[in-house]
Amino acid sequence: MSNNYQSVGFFDSGVGGLSVLRQVRADLPHESLLYVADSGYAPYGNQSVEFIIQRSFVITEFLLEQGAKAVVVACNTATAAAVAELRARFAIPIIGIEPAIKPAVAMTRSGVVGILATGNTV
Repeated sequence: MSNNYQSVGFFDSGVGGLSVLRQVRADLPHESLLYVADSGYAPYGNQSVEFIIQRSFVITEFLLEQGAKAVVVACNTATAAAVAELRARFAIPIIGIEPAIKPAVAMTRSGVVGILATGNTV
């Protein structure tokens, strides 16, 4: 187990979070980054909230063992289901992916916003 917290860890249920990782790499090219695709349990949208929270704990613990100094939950479903529990449990920065729905609702003139998401995300 590493005690040199030097990387930023990312996780998603699959590879969708790679777009987040790619942008962070472009913005912070000298930062060490780790990515976990939990594809054995994808998609998270079909799982219970309790299951998503437990998987998020397991992956975050793994990322900490690898030296993560912060964790990006690069998954909308895991952010919605588990980010509060992760922040309460771990003493490192936990960054969630905030859904775009809040700004869309604030900006809409028609009062209508379309959403494509899993049931656990909404």
